[in-house]
Amino acid sequence: MWILLAIASALCLGFYDVFKKLSVDGNNVLTVLFLNTLFSSLLMAPVIVAGLADGYVGLGGSLAGHAHIAVKALIVLSSWLLGYFSIKHLPLTVAGPVNASRPVMVLVGAILIYGEVLNAWQWGGVALGFFSLFFISRIGMKEGAGVKEGRWVWMAIGAAFMGAVSALYDKWLLGRYEPLEVQAWYSFYQMIIMGVTVALMLRWQRMRGDSLTPFRWRWSIVFISLFLTAADIAYFYALSLPGAMIAIVSMIRRGSVIVSFFYGVLALRERHVRAKLVDLCVLLAGLVLLVIGSM
Repeated sequence: MWILLAIASALCLGFYDVFKKLSVDGNNVLTVLFLNTLFSSLLMAPVIVAGLADGYVGLGGSLAGHAHIAVKALIVLSSWLLGYFSIKHLPLTVAGPVNASRPVMVLVGAILIYGEVLNAWQWGGVALGFFSLFFISRIGMKEGAGVKEGRWVWMAIGAAFMGAVSALYDKWLLGRYEPLEVQAWYSFYQMIIMGVTVALMLRWQRMRGDSLTPFRWRWSIVFISLFLTAADIAYFYALSLPGAMIAIVSMIRRGSVIVSFFYGVLALRERHVRAKLVDLCVLLAGLVLLVIGSM
């Protein structure tokens, strides 16, 4: 059952990436991100309201529980900030494969933090994953004029790294709290933190006299939140089920790259398709080795 939930989460993440690209292209990234956290929080608000109506403040009724979720919100927001800026400036056929390297980082973290031991298949998958990450970073440099554009690739890598940190933290959180509770409260804290962040950054930019990218409303922004919320619900429930493995769930979820990759090729007509397809095949081969080695 948790495998099916992970597959459903992957499909939703693929469409989430597509709508994210449509929303931030030529738009104000911070405002789009804040609206995403706002809509996601509203979608999960019934969980919090139902708990409060029963006199329950959630997460064990302790400040420690809410502190744990606030940390989760900060980790995810740091990943999103890096990811939103990178996807605005990078083709989906670059951003997608970089993000798809996250399972390799999760697996390495599982070894270092949780003491998991890799077999030969898994080591082969890790090696291919890191080769794919290096290869796509080189392709990303060719998409622009040089180092200036290359910083967006490094932002994408940073987003993937922080996403891996979040996944490893999720394993710890879901051993203590209910999945819907975790998602509802972290969505709420994300909205608060992002609202304050946007207000401060916009004020700082105005004080410096920086020109601001204007915000344009697009209905794709709503679909970002819808698909992300659906993906997270399936993800958290998958991890909460007996026998679920964070490394495998993370690997399957990165299958979302297939959706965004082919959208970038077919709809956006992105360049260097052949080289990117080779990289995608290398990455998927690495994921297959990881799955085989974890069965």
